[in-house]
Amino acid sequence: MQITQHKPDTPFVIRGYDERSVRLPERELTASFILSAEQLIEDWPPRQVTDLTLDSLAPVFERQPEVVILATGARAIFPRAQLRAEFGSRGIGLEVMAIGAACRTFNVLVSEGRRAVIAVLFP
Repeated sequence: MQITQHKPDTPFVIRGYDERSVRLPERELTASFILSAEQLIEDWPPRQVTDLTLDSLAPVFERQPEVVILATGARAIFPRAQLRAEFGSRGIGLEVMAIGAACRTFNVLVSEGRRAVIAVLFP
């Protein structure tokens, strides 16, 4: 069997993570951020789920994703119902996950060519 290494067409692939950081090929992120296959938005102001508002989610919606992965730390913590409903009204899927599952899922979706965005909250 021949094995071929898949190299994504984007510089924004998550190479590693722990509860306090996410590692991209050329940097380590320790503050909340938004990431798509095409763009990194560093120092995103929200630090926890209770900080999320429609205004703070505007940069996420501007990416026009088909799915958003919200990484909320060591365990999944869902935003309030009004914010979850906003994703649905825009036809955007929302998946809330712990950091590890969120990073792995983002990489898989991007490698499949999906319009995915990961929004990571770090306190």
